[in-house]
Amino acid sequence: MPIEVGTVSEMSYTVTENDLARVSGGDTLPAVFSTPRVISLLEQTAHKAVLPELPENQTTVGASVNIRHLAPTPPGMQVRTRAELVEVDRRRLRFKVEAWDEVEKIAEGEHERFIVDRAKFEARVAEKQAH
Repeated sequence: MPIEVGTVSEMSYTVTENDLARVSGGDTLPAVFSTPRVISLLEQTAHKAVLPELPENQTTVGASVNIRHLAPTPPGMQVRTRAELVEVDRRRLRFKVEAWDEVEKIAEGEHERFIVDRAKFEARVAEKQAH
């Protein structure tokens, strides 16, 4: 079955101390949900949207992310992410991604993923590790 434009996935997550900007960037940063962790959750949400439609020998990998981190989120707060598939061009998948905490929208943007053959991709990684 082909992957359909309009496919949506949502995830919920509680922000922990390990997700804070201060943990990855140093004590001078605020104790709020870090942009890299927001991006990671949005990528996971997009991947999850199409995974059930892929044959077992395929997966997706992230290729580009363009988001705006709109608002801070403190630890302990629940975050909801959403990814909607807006374009399919052969192996290239483009998603509209958004995230909200319990108060407001905290991120929005686009994310692009590519469908890859697992065995070929892992062989390429192994070849690179051999160098």
